[in-house]
Amino acid sequence: MKPLSNPAETAERAEHFGGSIQRSSIAFQILERIKSALIRGDLKPGDYLPSETELTQSLGIGKSSVREAIKMLQAIGIVEVRRGQGTIIRREPGEPLVDPMAFGMILARGMTRDVLEFRKMFEPAYTLQAMANATEEDHRRIQKAIDDMEAAIANAEQTSHHDVSFHRAILHATHNPMTIRVGKTLLELIEAALETSMQNLPKTALNDHKAIYAAFQAGDVDMLKLAIEQSSKSWETDLTYRE
Repeated sequence: MKPLSNPAETAERAEHFGGSIQRSSIAFQILERIKSALIRGDLKPGDYLPSETELTQSLGIGKSSVREAIKMLQAIGIVEVRRGQGTIIRREPGEPLVDPMAFGMILARGMTRDVLEFRKMFEPAYTLQAMANATEEDHRRIQKAIDDMEAAIANAEQTSHHDVSFHRAILHATHNPMTIRVGKTLLELIEAALETSMQNLPKTALNDHKAIYAAFQAGDVDMLKLAIEQSSKSWETDLTYRE
């Protein structure tokens, strides 16, 4: 574990988590303490958490509860356990084994109208972000997704994968980890609808993508918004509205 400079610093680091906690849902309470410390800036990305011993002494709990909380933080990609060093707060979120946001959106998708409305709001926003941040490599990746879709349609082999690849390429062009994470989760939710549209209206989907990318390349904000709006009219009828 990364050594602390002196006993006073050790005590101060542990004090960021507050005093002893109640026995119920101990691991979740530890997670809340850590989240609060990150929000306040008492803990920062790259910092090492206090050791198991320091946490058990400051919080008045057993090591098993501390270990459970650490495993939960690992599962959602917040911390990394380094053998012989300790537990460090990641500088960027890791690839989570379990994504709470994804599960939350999946559980909420019974309200299909909500998913549709969210996409109509979110897609123009992230596409504009990508248009501002895209590199030459991003442009090549987007064009390749379009070319691959066109070739698949010509051979009657198109699937939702070809549609998703286009949107993923634009998402990655944002170079914003939070945007990418939310966007990838959204694509997972609507992939079934995209599969339907790719089987029923493949050429329409292809033309929509070409129109979006033409505006994207031109840097024309108004044309881009219109192209995305037109695209939304093509696929929204494939979603089943449920109140």
